[in-house]
Amino acid sequence: MSKTQILLTQPGGVARGRLLHEFGLSRRMLADAVIAGEIRRIRNGVFASPSADPWIVTAAGHGGALTCSAALRRHGIWVLQSDRSPHVWLGTHGRVHHDRCSCVGHFFSGRTTLGLADVEDALVHLHMCQGEEAFFTSLESALASRQLNASGRARARSRMPVSARWLVDLARTDAGSGAESLLWLRLHPLGIRLESQVEIPGVGRVDFVIGGRLILEIDGVESHSGREAWHRDLRRDALASGLGYETLRISYRMLVEEWSVVESAVIGAVVRAQA
Repeated sequence: MSKTQILLTQPGGVARGRLLHEFGLSRRMLADAVIAGEIRRIRNGVFASPSADPWIVTAAGHGGALTCSAALRRHGIWVLQSDRSPHVWLGTHGRVHHDRCSCVGHFFSGRTTLGLADVEDALVHLHMCQGEEAFFTSLESALASRQLNASGRARARSRMPVSARWLVDLARTDAGSGAESLLWLRLHPLGIRLESQVEIPGVGRVDFVIGGRLILEIDGVESHSGREAWHRDLRRDALASGLGYETLRISYRMLVEEWSVVESAVIGAVVRAQA
């Protein structure tokens, strides 16, 4: 791999020519690398590796950074809703370098980067773009995967509207999945206290326990399937019942598309557990 290609293995695989010049690559060397197919010229002064992500290349070609859910997915963060087209952060004084394009341009405050927004920026942008639930589920994923540390969390909180900072305070660092995060957030206004990722002797780790008697399990979209897995789940539920627990299982699809059914089931189970 050439020096030029190594430099373009940075996040997003794109770089400005002036950055490459700082590493000793002259205009002639860059031109030769383009002719040799080692790098691509996206537009004047911006280059990309041949294998760079197309959406990141598009964002860089517009003079900005890919952000919102598409950026978070590329960082390995769980997202509630995927963007259908690139969301490009152009900064307050950004300029769109495109024509007849389906990209969504965002002129959020701050100094934009080139290519791919970092996790902290993308999270803040996601709240402004998709709202509370999308932000909260991705925030918990970022915290659980250690891609957002305490300092980043505090900075993100300070950039949020005052009315939304409670979301950052509510977020946990041990969320097991995006589905769990969504349930945690939706039950919060009901005043239902959840204990998450609880280890029950003889049963194992469960998603949630409510009131010390109700186990709530989320069968997420990413969960495994098959008869053996089904058998293990039934066995766990039977073992839990022998210890005095009631188990309520809901699917990711129910959680997202049939919340009224899930809400009613949880409230009913909580009432029974307290009887």
